[in-house]
Amino acid sequence: MRRETRILMAAIVVTVAAGLGACVEPQIETAGAYVAPAPAMRATPTPALTPSPTPANDTRIVINAPAYRMDVFDNGALVKSYLIGIGYPEFPLPTGMRMADAIIFNPTWTPPDEPWVESPRSQVKVGQKVAAGSKLNPLGLVKIPIGLPSLIHGGKSPAQLGGFASHGCVGLTNAQVIDLSKRLAELGGVEITDDQIAKYGRKRTQTKLISLQWPILVELRYETIVVEDGKLRIYRDVYERGTNTEENLRCVLGAYGVTLEDLSENERWQVMTALDRMGRNAGGKAVPAAPLVTLVEAGADPLPDATLSKRPKGASASRKVTRRVKGEKEVVVEITALAGKGYSAPVELDSGKAGTRSTQ
Repeated sequence: MRRETRILMAAIVVTVAAGLGACVEPQIETAGAYVAPAPAMRATPTPALTPSPTPANDTRIVINAPAYRMDVFDNGALVKSYLIGIGYPEFPLPTGMRMADAIIFNPTWTPPDEPWVESPRSQVKVGQKVAAGSKLNPLGLVKIPIGLPSLIHGGKSPAQLGGFASHGCVGLTNAQVIDLSKRLAELGGVEITDDQIAKYGRKRTQTKLISLQWPILVELRYETIVVEDGKLRIYRDVYERGTNTEENLRCVLGAYGVTLEDLSENERWQVMTALDRMGRNAGGKAVPAAPLVTLVEAGADPLPDATLSKRPKGASASRKVTRRVKGEKEVVVEITALAGKGYSAPVELDSGKAGTRSTQ
């Protein structure tokens, strides 16, 4: 195969309970059905975890739910970033490694057997397929299966990006998902032209599946403490995983050869205050600390098993979902000892709004 999809490096893993996520696409997909059994979850900002270079042959999509961010890496280089919508806390994104091996234009949608589907004002029924191009179809112009029960799909408005937007899927605007599809196709060894896309747009009732020659790794993360471009970013614990702890902070700093004691008194105060402020769920309630962090030996297989996220108790029996985060979503702290270190800053960030792309 032309592309290698495994990296050998030190990884910090947070072990958490695994449960079930729910997406808007329940039927069996032939694409991206890689789901391994063990409940491990990455807590590190790889592919740039350590100061050592990223392998040049590493090509993947990386999604970090608390950051509402999706990145495309081509041969070890970050080439594109997207602001995304993520699953509601009641239907969170899963974590772990998946594969994308198909792009589906004008997808159909079969509503899953969930209470939220048949609300009093709903015009769809559980199990009854909704046609491609229908106004009742929430998947938009494209869906990219990444293993049940999740998808990357279009159909979202710009206002839904950077927040909760789906029942366990990654949501993009139609323009974003078209851009991603072209990039993904190129990485996967096939070509999708603008003429083809225009044709699919004119024939919205016709579904078109494009298989990739080389499947692309999709890494789903839940990382709330991230070193990025010399800064420490601490994100809100929106899925209540209990990851914003001093222990996790020390592990993340340690991956860059920095200890908490290396920070100045003011820096330590800022980061500890940030942990408290961000260690809260979407509604503002403090989240208890999760089980201990485990350090994985350098050179170990870094592909954590894909896990399904745990739904809050009673979520499946209710139509109600948490739609907004109350208060701030992240705190950024400048740390002198981290200068020049960390995960890459966004590249050509597509926020879903015309004229708002940047290379920050």
